[in-house]
Amino acid sequence: MKAAAFDYLRASSVDEALEALSTAENAKVLAGGQSLVPLLNRRLARPSVLVDINGLDLSSIQRTNDHLVLGALTRHRAVETSPLVARDLPLLTEALRHVGHVAIRNRGTFGGSLAHADPAAELPAVAVALDAEFTVRGEHGLRTISARDFFTGSGQTALEADELLVEVRLPVLPARTGHAVEELSRRSHDLALVAVFVTVTLDADGACEQARIAIAGAGPTPIRAIAAEESLRGSVLTPALIAGAAREAAAATDPASDLHAPADYRRDMAAVLARRAITRANGSAR
Repeated sequence: MKAAAFDYLRASSVDEALEALSTAENAKVLAGGQSLVPLLNRRLARPSVLVDINGLDLSSIQRTNDHLVLGALTRHRAVETSPLVARDLPLLTEALRHVGHVAIRNRGTFGGSLAHADPAAELPAVAVALDAEFTVRGEHGLRTISARDFFTGSGQTALEADELLVEVRLPVLPARTGHAVEELSRRSHDLALVAVFVTVTLDADGACEQARIAIAGAGPTPIRAIAAEESLRGSVLTPALIAGAAREAAAATDPASDLHAPADYRRDMAAVLARRAITRANGSAR
């Protein structure tokens, strides 16, 4: 199939993009296009206007105090290969290696993946795990949305129709922090059936000072396994403790059954992957 007819605007400024978004009845933003274009071609998306923002100056990777600040148009591949990201947020570097193939990562954008809000995608779960903050701009100015509040449903976000995601702030991981990504998919680089993203920070005695656990593909939004994190805090992580936390993480999920996998299978695999990820993150923190 081919896309239904639409008007096209290549925005030359953020203000021009926002004006188009606020005046058009059903406008869509075109960034990398790796998710939107297939929807257009299948006529699952029928915008009246396509607002192309690729000419805007929204691509950057910067360290600001204890945060990395990523422009919304920064390509996946640029983030994946950034020495700054690898040093300060290695969880993000590892997660990006699971995002499609290199050709897709060359075009796909960091902000585009977040705004698309696929619950099986890696970057929304990483943002939730790391307590990222999203800077959004509309005609009335800027506002900040936490990652936990940004994702409201499958393919749905807290963005208003006339707003644009412009940058993302992610806190730098502290010293003595290990990380791990464990993902299950039908084929290499497919969307995850289930994926688990973990960081573990150890104190000077080797006990868990902080754990972060997020799960993709197991609910309508990325899931933060708070109870599982709390069960690890303050203890030296033994296999039994890790296994218990993995069960807690799986219990936090709300997967759906579809043609790829039943809900019970996804929940069981969430426990398996969480156990592997916590174990690996704990080991790499030492």
